[in-house]
Amino acid sequence: MEVFYFLVFGGLAAVVAALELSKTSKDRINTSTAFTSFKNNYLLVYSLMMAGDWLQGPYVYYLYSQYGYGKGDIGQLFIAGFGSSMLFGTIVGSLADKQGRKRACVTYCITYILSCITKHSPQYKILMLGRILGGIATSLLFSAFESWLVAEHNKRGFEQQWLSLTFSKAIFLGNGLIAILSGLFGNVLVDTLGLGPVAPFDAAACFLAIGMAIILSSWTENYGDPSESKDLLMQFKGAAVAIASDEKIALLGAIQSLFEGSMYTFVFLWTPALSPNEEEIPHGFIFATFMLASMLGSSIASRLMARSSTRVESYMQIVFTISSASLLLPTVINFLVAPSDVKGGSISFKGCIQLLGFCTFEACVGIFWPSIMKMRSQYIPEEARSTIMNFFRIPLNIFVCIVLYNVNAFPITVMFGMCSIFLFVATLLQRRLMMISESQRSRPQDWKERDTEAESLNI
Repeated sequence: MEVFYFLVFGGLAAVVAALELSKTSKDRINTSTAFTSFKNNYLLVYSLMMAGDWLQGPYVYYLYSQYGYGKGDIGQLFIAGFGSSMLFGTIVGSLADKQGRKRACVTYCITYILSCITKHSPQYKILMLGRILGGIATSLLFSAFESWLVAEHNKRGFEQQWLSLTFSKAIFLGNGLIAILSGLFGNVLVDTLGLGPVAPFDAAACFLAIGMAIILSSWTENYGDPSESKDLLMQFKGAAVAIASDEKIALLGAIQSLFEGSMYTFVFLWTPALSPNEEEIPHGFIFATFMLASMLGSSIASRLMARSSTRVESYMQIVFTISSASLLLPTVINFLVAPSDVKGGSISFKGCIQLLGFCTFEACVGIFWPSIMKMRSQYIPEEARSTIMNFFRIPLNIFVCIVLYNVNAFPITVMFGMCSIFLFVATLLQRRLMMISESQRSRPQDWKERDTEAESLNI
C-alpha cells in the first residue's frame, strides 16, 4: 500500500507540472513591469507570512501533548484560539480599515511572534495566552493582507483582471508550495536535527520577523474609511448595514462560512477517517499530498480567471458540487464496504478510495481561495473591507467551536454527511449569487436599448 501514496503524489505532481508548463497566451495575462514588481513584493511577503503559519500547524497538538496535557485540555486550548479569533480578532481586524492596513499587517507579525514565544512555557495559562494571541493573528492574516492588496492595487491604477493573477499565485505559493516546504523543514528541525517540538515555532517567528521588515521598508499605508467621526461601533453598524442591504454581500458571507466551516471540520476528521482501526499512515506525506492537490486547484483557477469570458460565479457552482460529493464519499463507502475489525496494518482499500476523494476536495479548496478573493474584491465596499471580512468569520468560528466541542458526540460519517450538506447549500447560494449578478449586468444594457429606442422615436 505504500506504493499507493507515491502513485497519488507523483500523479498529482505530474498534472500540476503539465498544467503550469503547458500554459498558452490564452491562459496568461499580459501585465506591466510595474505590476510585476508590485506582485512579486506582495507574494514574497505573503509567502513568509504563510511559512510562519504553516510551520506551527503540525506541531501545536504534539507540543501540548509533550507538555503532558490530555485531549480535553488541548481541546479547550483550540477552542480558545477560535473563540479569540471570533471575539478579539473581529475587533482588531476591523480597526485595519480605520487605523491602516499596513499597520494591521505589522500587528499580525508582532502578535504571532509573541504567540510563538509562549510555546516555550509549559504553563497552561501561558499557553492559553498564546492561543488567544494566535486567534487574533489568524483574523488579521485572512483580512488585513487581502484588504491592503486590493486597495493598493486599485490605488496604483492596475487593471482589475490582474488582481486575479496575484490571488491565484498567492494561493499556489502560500497555500501549496510553502506549506509543503514548511512541513519538510519542520520535520528536519524536529526529527533530523532533534531540536524538539518548539523549534518550528522559533523558525516561524524568524520568518515573520523577516516579513515584517519587508513590510515596514517597502509597503505604503492605505485605509478604508479614515474619518475621525466614525468609532468602532459605527464601523460595525456600517458593515452590518452593508451586509443586510446588499444580498450579494450576504450571500458571499454565507458561502464563505459554509465552505470554510466544512474545510476546518475536514482538517479534524481526515486522520480518523483514513485510520479508523489505528492503521499506520504517513501523516506528513499525506499532508504534502493534500497541499499538492491544492496547488493543482489554484493552477486550474489561474487558467479560468485569465479568460475574461469565464465568470467566477458560474464555475464555482461546479466546484461546490464536486466538493460536496467528495466529502459525502466516506458516508457512502461506509454503507458499501464492510468495516474491518483488524487493528493496525497499512491503509485499507476503503481508506485508499477516501484518500482520492480527499485529494479532490483539496483541489476544490485550491480553486476556492483565489475565486472567493476575486468575488470579495468585486462585491465588498472598500471603506469597510476588513470589517466585513472579519464579520464573515464570526459564524465560521462559532461553527468550528461547536464541532470541536462535540467532535466525539457524533459518528464520523454523520460529520462528513453534515459537511456535504453544507457544501450543497453553498452550491445553491452560489447559483443565487450568479443570478443576481447576471441580472445587474444586463440591466445597464436594457436601459441603453431603451434610450436608443426613445431617441429613434423622437427622430
